[in-house]
Amino acid sequence: MGDNNTSQKRPLRSARWFRKDDLPGFVHRSTLAAAGWSREDLMTRPIVGILNTWSDINPCNLNLRALAEEVRTGILEAGGIPFEVPMMSISENIIKPTSFPFRNLLAMEVEETLRGYPFDAVVLLGGCDKTQPALLMGAASARIPFVFLASGPATPRSATGGQLANATGVWRLVDQLRAGQSQCDFASFENSVMGTVGHCAEMGTASSMSAICEALGVALPGSSLVPATDRRRSHCAREAGRCSVRLANEGGPRPEEILDARAFDNAITLLCAVGGSTNVIIHLLALAGRVGVPLTLDRFDEIARRVPLIANVQPAGEHLTERLMTAGGVPALLKTLKPLLHLDARTVDGRTIGEIIETAEVVDPEVIRPLDRPVKPGETLVVVKGNLAPDGAVMKACAADPKLFRHRGRAVVFEDVQTIANRIDDPALCIDENSVLILRNAGPVGAAMPEWGMLPLPRKLLERGVRDMLRISDARMSGTAYGAAVLHVSPEAAVGGPLALVRDGDIIELDVPARRLELCVEPEELERRRQDWQPPPRTHVRGYRKLYDQHVEQAHLGCDFDFLRGADKETLPEGLFDGWVGGW
Repeated sequence: MGDNNTSQKRPLRSARWFRKDDLPGFVHRSTLAAAGWSREDLMTRPIVGILNTWSDINPCNLNLRALAEEVRTGILEAGGIPFEVPMMSISENIIKPTSFPFRNLLAMEVEETLRGYPFDAVVLLGGCDKTQPALLMGAASARIPFVFLASGPATPRSATGGQLANATGVWRLVDQLRAGQSQCDFASFENSVMGTVGHCAEMGTASSMSAICEALGVALPGSSLVPATDRRRSHCAREAGRCSVRLANEGGPRPEEILDARAFDNAITLLCAVGGSTNVIIHLLALAGRVGVPLTLDRFDEIARRVPLIANVQPAGEHLTERLMTAGGVPALLKTLKPLLHLDARTVDGRTIGEIIETAEVVDPEVIRPLDRPVKPGETLVVVKGNLAPDGAVMKACAADPKLFRHRGRAVVFEDVQTIANRIDDPALCIDENSVLILRNAGPVGAAMPEWGMLPLPRKLLERGVRDMLRISDARMSGTAYGAAVLHVSPEAAVGGPLALVRDGDIIELDVPARRLELCVEPEELERRRQDWQPPPRTHVRGYRKLYDQHVEQAHLGCDFDFLRGADKETLPEGLFDGWVGGW
């Protein structure tokens, strides 16, 4: 879609509002006089938006208020006029019933905000993991030049003297507690696990999204892994502000000129190299749909087959993201991946990926491994298909027990997450370590696709030392989690996908090397079950959730709304301000 040539300079969008000596120009300029901007300012300087997802109920984004001021300073230093606009803040751990459906809502808010206001470029400020892809999706659809800046990883402190006090450690502690093995002071751990502002400090969804923004070319080099509490993040914010003014003055490049097939290949390559979150797969599919790149699950699997795990970072490795930053950060990772990248891909920095990595250096080869000495053998992500997942399902192979990569077992089916809570620890539950846990009706339509895919193991098996089992669902899984979980089964059960037809005792067969997931039931029997199947009742009769249920796409397409694929040819309809204006 894009190329390496500098975009031809385009006229400023804001000129339509402010650079006309007519009644609309008078109204727009006089309106902003109250904000301290003169006629001369508005007639001569570019307008840059700062879209801020700050909220004090969202600790991942809690430092964005301060970063917005640094961005503002950078914009002013570069000769632009900054306007900060608050956006919806989606807190993964707090918002109910799940954060996922609100990604699309925030993306819509971003797109309409950018279409409606006179921004020549924009800085996107996000942190918690749904705010990041939502900002990218909305800005890409609006086709306005942007630079993305994340809040940065937190700096966890440990009450136990080790590295347990982080999100991945929470999952391990829960297993220990349920197995009756931990003597940890739970209250002390609770007060320590999120010691600072910032998003997840392991390669969860937020850190994964932030890092791949550098590979996509929409974030400044080296900006993604600087901790939220590190003063260098303020420097990144100022530079993002300066960069946005350059983008405005030069007329781009626009999002679709950066976000081409090369950029997505580079992002997938980095995602695999860091053992990143499976949630990023959905977000990249949705983003690709916004800019018209024909990305599929098959492309993820194709790239994953040739990319080793080289970042020694939790949950697949040992360290946290701050250690990865000091080892050289994303530029050093990309330099190590050089033979696997499109080096001519463009970036908001003005340089290509190849030019950026020329000066990068791997400082710690134990944290950023060479290609021939990976952290673990094998692929980090896999896509499996079969009669249980005709459109595909995904698995984070680097965080699972390899013994389960070829597995055949009897299904134990749970209709919803409440059923799991009620039954999983029942001593009478007929289950052993070879069983296959099935959760259904947790997909995008069934339950707005919450992070329920890391199903809890039965207490009686935990007490016997079992720490992993094969789990299959149409749900997602936290990027901080681990285990042999086959996720995003598509089509989902709630729309009649084969997962809806599984019964207790059915044999399920997974073959990761063959990329196969099969329900071992005769086709005639499956057809009989299909004839008897009834869709679950729709519970949302009003508002946004009704819209969501009616228009959300399946997981293999990115769970965007069907009416939001592609971008309009114009960022603003021609002639919108050629007539009378309202408001006076």
